Amino acid sequence: MTKPDIRVATFSGPGAAPRIESVPWPKVPDNAALIQIGACGVCGTDQHILKGHWPKPLPWPFTLGHEIGGVIVEKGARFTCDFMEKPLDIGSKVMIPPLMPCGHCYYCVHYPEQANKCLTPVYYGRYLGFEKAPHLWGGWAEYVYVDLDMLPGTKVYKLPDDMSLRLGALSEPLTSCIRAFNRAVRAGGFKWGDTVVIQGSGPIGILAVAAAREMGAGRVICVGAPEEPRLALARRFGAEATVDITQVTTPEDRIARVREIVGGFGADLVMDCSGHPSAGPEGIEFLRDGGTYVEMGQFTDAGKIETSWHRICSKDLNVLGSWAFTGNDLPLGVDMLYRARDKYPWLDMQTVYPFTEEGVANAVADAMAMRTVKSTIVPFPELVA
Repeated sequence: MTKPDIRVATFSGPGAAPRIESVPWPKVPDNAALIQIGACGVCGTDQHILKGHWPKPLPWPFTLGHEIGGVIVEKGARFTCDFMEKPLDIGSKVMIPPLMPCGHCYYCVHYPEQANKCLTPVYYGRYLGFEKAPHLWGGWAEYVYVDLDMLPGTKVYKLPDDMSLRLGALSEPLTSCIRAFNRAVRAGGFKWGDTVVIQGSGPIGILAVAAAREMGAGRVICVGAPEEPRLALARRFGAEATVDITQVTTPEDRIARVREIVGGFGADLVMDCSGHPSAGPEGIEFLRDGGTYVEMGQFTDAGKIETSWHRICSKDLNVLGSWAFTGNDLPLGVDMLYRARDKYPWLDMQTVYPFTEEGVANAVADAMAMRTVKSTIVPFPELVA
């Protein structure tokens, strides 16, 4: 029986419109699998790439999308378990991350906690060009292909059988937030009951609010915009107060407002999830002396800022960067989502778009305009019903 062609969205460069191509159904060898995509989010990184902000060369044309929840529809005989040794079969729900450390380079071997800085990672939805057969290397498609012999660093993670694939598609961005908080924990900068301020009310900011609450924050405040749909949702996720930057328009006034809300001498931890270069100098002034600032929002190079490092020294601050995650971090995101699946309005974050050229274009445009919190492309609605 002849199998149908598979539809894949590609982009020819920054600013280009999506183009849906059709490719043949691939032959799936012994240590590979074909995954039908139920949902894939539009990440801030995808937006920056399409704006031309990505600092490294990219293999245009290629398929974007790396927040993937899907179902195995075909697999080889040796493709038997996920990265955590959980058994996989036809019909297993899985997620695959974008950044997959190789496991054998200098950083992976000698500094496994920094395997996120792997020198030879596998990168779905970014560094695998469309021309590489079988052309199924990103999440804005009907199917994605994984092959552990062709790309040995590839990692697949099993999702609980009763987890929604839309929920599964949030596990990668949530994991980035969990790792950022764990960076602060290891540095002695975050403990149970601490007051946390999140800068940014996009999808990472909203997920960081939930992660903060789940990891023991006593109070969480979110600074961002717009009120609808973002700040209102942040409060539903557990932010006790929000500060709208379109209403409180100067850094001085926002600093005063945040300090008024938190009381005392300032917050214990501030995390930037905004991606805006001006967040740093403002955010450190939200902190008490001796507090911790975690920068996880500057994932692309959005420009330079003027700042006085004297403030870091004189306030005796911890300043930490957090870049993505390691292979061992991903199960934490899956587990948190599953444990707290009924505790937060996760799916209300997502605005669903069909897998058409117009649907993909609208998902990106609405995310860029902040009309959505998490634009999510759904090729097969029946998989996420």
